[in-house]
Amino acid sequence: MLKNLGIKAKLTILATGAIIVVVIMAAGFCLLNYHKELKRIAQANQETRIQVFWDLLRQKGSEFRIEGGVAAMATTVERPLFNATRRPAPVAVAVRACATRPELGTEAALRQAVLAARSLSHSTGPSGAHLLRLFERWGIADEIRDRIVQAPPGVPVGTLVARGEVELGFQQFSELMNLEGITVLGPLPPAIQIITTFSAGVCTGTRQAAAVRAMLADMNSPEAAGAKRRQGMDPATA
Repeated sequence: MLKNLGIKAKLTILATGAIIVVVIMAAGFCLLNYHKELKRIAQANQETRIQVFWDLLRQKGSEFRIEGGVAAMATTVERPLFNATRRPAPVAVAVRACATRPELGTEAALRQAVLAARSLSHSTGPSGAHLLRLFERWGIADEIRDRIVQAPPGVPVGTLVARGEVELGFQQFSELMNLEGITVLGPLPPAIQIITTFSAGVCTGTRQAAAVRAMLADMNSPEAAGAKRRQGMDPATA
């Protein structure tokens, strides 16, 4: 059919085809950027919610209350049950078992390892928010944003590392220590480490307050210290 068309008609068809290709490519590029922007906004909103929550807890302390709804109001908050490990440190870094092990002994070395990684993942919650702030302080947040893979709820970061879906994983040592297929390189350098303290409280609406306090006392007892350490945690000192 094209043989019977003149040069002008053929050029028109080619130009139209080129325009269609350009439009399709532009639409794909726009969709990709739109997806990236949605991901960035979601991460920023999550970090903001986490920060607001922890700021509120710090302001209210043991007087913190949750009024109404399903959640019961908190009453006396018991002393901390245990801290995420101080030896090893709370947040650790992992790579796939067969991967090259980068140097992480200093803050500068860790920053370089993050920049060199083609993909990385961190947990949600306070430790994840801490890392995002750290990336901002290092001035690399925008550069690595598209390389960050958020672990789905309930999926340890180490699982993504073991599957080869990310090169560098950050999570509490207790969450990484028993996973197969990864190598835990060690904790974050002390200057940028974050320690997560786990605490427990007794709800005002419970009918089993005595049983709950007995359980907490047992968890705080010296006999429970060994079990905590075997799970990568240290007993709290306060």
